Amino acid sequence: MAEARSLYRFNGIAHVVGNINEESTRCIYRVRRQQNMPLHDRIVPYLKRASLYHLARLNARWFWLDKTLVSAFIERWHPETHNFHMPFEECTITLQDVAYQLGLPVDGLPVSGCLTDFEMLMKEGKPAWEWFQELFGELPPQNKVKQYTVHFTWFHERFKVLPDDATKETVCIYARTYIMMLLSTQLFGDKSGNRVHIRWLPFVARLDDMGNYSWGWAALAWL
Repeated sequence: MAEARSLYRFNGIAHVVGNINEESTRCIYRVRRQQNMPLHDRIVPYLKRASLYHLARLNARWFWLDKTLVSAFIERWHPETHNFHMPFEECTITLQDVAYQLGLPVDGLPVSGCLTDFEMLMKEGKPAWEWFQELFGELPPQNKVKQYTVHFTWFHERFKVLPDDATKETVCIYARTYIMMLLSTQLFGDKSGNRVHIRWLPFVARLDDMGNYSWGWAALAWL
């Protein structure tokens, strides 16, 4: 389907590394927007089953970011070779680093941003935005949508506070929201820094299966 092919193209969205030398501080702050979303106790089990709970805890409450140190590493990062050029020698980020520091699984099914079987994952071949509405209960306003991305603020404003009497279905919606934002703003950030791509719909549609994917490999490949 033409829609499925277009959904998984970047459509002009650039990788954050393209601006990292010119705007290092801006890039550091942008990838940490997830901090502003409260981690409700009732969505924690879904994050644990998705093997993303440790990643979600890397925020201001549990993790201190040394912005000066990160900026120094940014200055020595060479996108062409994917290495840090240090005074003593070159070094790079390994899969072991990703697994140990981010707590992401490195075994399991591959994570792809260009799913060739997207049509099979879509229920009855429904359009992407119709499927989005089924999973989240509503559609964002048009001024919050750009191609196949939704502005961060809509998710933040709409799903920040989980009602005390929320049903299991509502909790699932909030868990999907948190995971979508976690993936788009913290694990697979792009240059925009303020948009959530809906290419993650096939994954959040099956929350119990998310832990079967190799998120560690995908994060390293994206980096």
